[in-house]
Amino acid sequence: MANMTVIGGTGYAGAAVVAEAVRRGHCVRAVARRRPEEANAVPGAAYLEGSATDRAFLEAAVAEADAVISALAPRGSMLGQVRLVNRELADLADQLGFRLGVVLGAGSLTLEPSGPPLVADPSFPAAFRAEAEEMAGVLDDLMASPAGVDWFGVSPASGFGAFAPGEALGRYRVGADTVLTDESGESRISAADLALAIVDELERPAHKRRRFTVAY
Repeated sequence: MANMTVIGGTGYAGAAVVAEAVRRGHCVRAVARRRPEEANAVPGAAYLEGSATDRAFLEAAVAEADAVISALAPRGSMLGQVRLVNRELADLADQLGFRLGVVLGAGSLTLEPSGPPLVADPSFPAAFRAEAEEMAGVLDDLMASPAGVDWFGVSPASGFGAFAPGEALGRYRVGADTVLTDESGESRISAADLALAIVDELERPAHKRRRFTVAY
């Protein structure tokens, strides 16, 4: 059993990670700006209410953690802040020795090996460009972090999101930097199966200081 902290633990991806980690018997702190309604809380998880942009709060939230998952999305008031928070988490990981996992967007993936990232394509949706560019910056920062930072990044399928929740299938495929598609050409993964991949990586590390992608 590991002590885990999930930053953004009530969001779409973060809540799924909290649920999966608790299901497997881990001790989980879910960090969010507001506690969820009782009906939406994961039984067995501890909820900490506060802002991840507050360094003192962030330090307290990750204290004694064996692993920290950052599942923040750069939207609304967090646009422009998520990259800074993940820099702080990498710094704390270097100091405290916990393993850091970061849920990245799909915008930094490519359609083919050595090709340009999705976010660089002029057809990339303008409404999502700023957040995709920020998450690509998060990946750049992780790759440039000190060698002692034990991190991994996970880019979900390009069709991942609350707009296309899908169903939990209990399986996934793993790729590197290129978008994974199914036989119909779609790139999909549910939040539950993304969480499955993340907790699997925590329990059986296979991507030290690397990003990987998951899809059906």
